[in-house]
Amino acid sequence: MTEPGEILQTAIRLIDGDRAKSHGPYLENHENIAKLWSAYLGVEITARHAAMMLVLLKVARTMTGEHNRDDYADAAGYLALAWAIAERG
Repeated sequence: MTEPGEILQTAIRLIDGDRAKSHGPYLENHENIAKLWSAYLGVEITARHAAMMLVLLKVARTMTGEHNRDDYADAAGYLALAWAIAERG
């Protein structure tokens, strides 16, 4: 059985390690996502909105298919990034 702290530790490792290396700086990445989604949807999406929408994507994935620990760790990571982006104002 996985303890809640283990999920959060996984999220920390991902956002500070693997994902930071493969996706680049989180703010720049989410700003790029927001620009593309804004152009596609025809409405303004902010970097924080993009992070929150990625949280919702991960929540949606928990509702179908096999139970997947990664969805929970990724959701926690995206939520932390949304907070960090919001703090930057």
